[in-house]
Amino acid sequence: MKNRVNFLKDGVIRKLVMIAIAAVFTAGAANAQTSAGGNQTFTVNGVSFEMVYVKGGSFVMGCTLEQGDLCENNETPPHRVTLPDFYIGKFEVTQLLWRAVMGSNPSANKGDNLPVESVSWDDCQTFIRRLNDWTGKQFRLPTEAEWEYAARGGAKSKGYKYSGSNNINSVAWFKDNSGSKTKPVGTKMPNELGIYDMSGNVWEWCSDWYGENYYGSSPVASPTGPSSGSFRVFRGGSWYADASNCRVAYRGNFYSGYCSDILGLRLLLP
Repeated sequence: MKNRVNFLKDGVIRKLVMIAIAAVFTAGAANAQTSAGGNQTFTVNGVSFEMVYVKGGSFVMGCTLEQGDLCENNETPPHRVTLPDFYIGKFEVTQLLWRAVMGSNPSANKGDNLPVESVSWDDCQTFIRRLNDWTGKQFRLPTEAEWEYAARGGAKSKGYKYSGSNNINSVAWFKDNSGSKTKPVGTKMPNELGIYDMSGNVWEWCSDWYGENYYGSSPVASPTGPSSGSFRVFRGGSWYADASNCRVAYRGNFYSGYCSDILGLRLLLP
């Protein structure tokens, strides 16, 4: 009888241990949910983030008419681009999500719902590799063309100068209204696709190498930028940028190891 009791007791303990282990893995694991509108929500270490469905299509990239006389030389010539469907972050990557994946927060201006900043292009690659390990997905930075298509509103575009409006104050935190610091994501109006802060708040790294004259030879179908280069592209403007730098066509660039409190990222999922 004594042996039987010990056996049962050991069995109960083993079962409780297995339940506890399963709970730990469940808490740390990533899961995904798809909404009726096609958006997907992922949860990593208890932190959720939403990816907006962007229907593929064709658009004119670069110095289009609504940009007026503000175009830079590297925004020309305007050229047609065609892209397949993809998902892009509804918000810039927040400090809460970065910390959930990386275990640290490099940002100068701290706050869970503020965009992460002071991250280099190289740092973003490390973050994305770890996120993909968690989720089993293939998240990455958007290409410059994907970024601009989403910023312009994709197939729902109304042809705005900034992402979601011709009135920059309604959609962007920039030099004139930011109080010289980042703001919580999603506190301005979204663009036509329901995406926030693609103008202003923080610049967003793209995957491409920067090519000053790349637009003159860009392929129509899913361009990914030059095959090599010295600098990486970033887009969208920031809390420190002038209004002209927050335009959907404006192109910025710097070397991949560069960190600044004006630079963050947004995720893309093919």
